Parts: sequence; structure tokens; C-alpha cells
Amino acid sequence: MTQFRISEAASLLGVSDDTVRRWIDAGALAADTSSSRTTIAGADLAAFAVERARRPDDPDAGHSSARNRFVGLVTAITADTVMAQVELQCGPFRVVSLMSSEAVRELGLEVGSRAAAVVKATTVVVETTGGTR
Repeated sequence: MTQFRISEAASLLGVSDDTVRRWIDAGALAADTSSSRTTIAGADLAAFAVERARRPDDPDAGHSSARNRFVGLVTAITADTVMAQVELQCGPFRVVSLMSSEAVRELGLEVGSRAAAVVKATTVVVETTGGTR
């Protein structure tokens, strides 16, 4: 079974080591403290991450078959006369979209504006570091 040290768990959850320690001390996150190093089982960490995950409120969300909707802020726009690259910061994730420059103008996108990236894909690639723990 995959085990994570506190620092690894903190990095994956986007919080500090101290926050993970507080969650363990409060009983919110299960950990193995039987050895000199505290570890967290990968399955427990995954369940905790799903339980704690929150989406930003999206008052403009309607009904859609796409399940992957990331609300965030536009952080950069690189455009020429035909195409544009729009970067959004959606929580801890950077999402990049390529679209027409006309679409950028029609949507009124500018750096600092709120937007949602909606992803509907038939293929999702999952990678690991190659090693096992």
C-alpha cells in the first residue's frame, strides 16, 4: 500500500506540514504513528482529499453534460489577430485554453476577470512517477 510522509501529503493537499499535523492530532486524518516517521495511507489521503475538496461558487453554472468545470481567474491572454491563448488559475490548477481571438472579445475576457474552464474529453491520461512505494 502506498504511504506518504507528512510533507508529501501536505504538498498533495496544498497545505502546510503543520496543517496536516493538526488534522492528524484532531483525528480528522488517519495516520500511522507506530514508527519514527508518521505516514498516511494513500487510500486514506485520497478519501480525505475528496471529502475536503470544495469548488468555488459558480453562480453562472447551468446544466451541462461536462463534469469537469473549473472556476477561476484569467491570469494571462496572449492573442494575435486570429488565435488566443487564455490562462486561468482555478484554485491550485493552471488551465490553458486555445480559442479564437474573436471568442476572447465576445466573452469580454481580460486579465483578472472571472471565468470557467469546462473540459469535456474522451481521453484522460494518468501518469505516475514510475516508482512504487
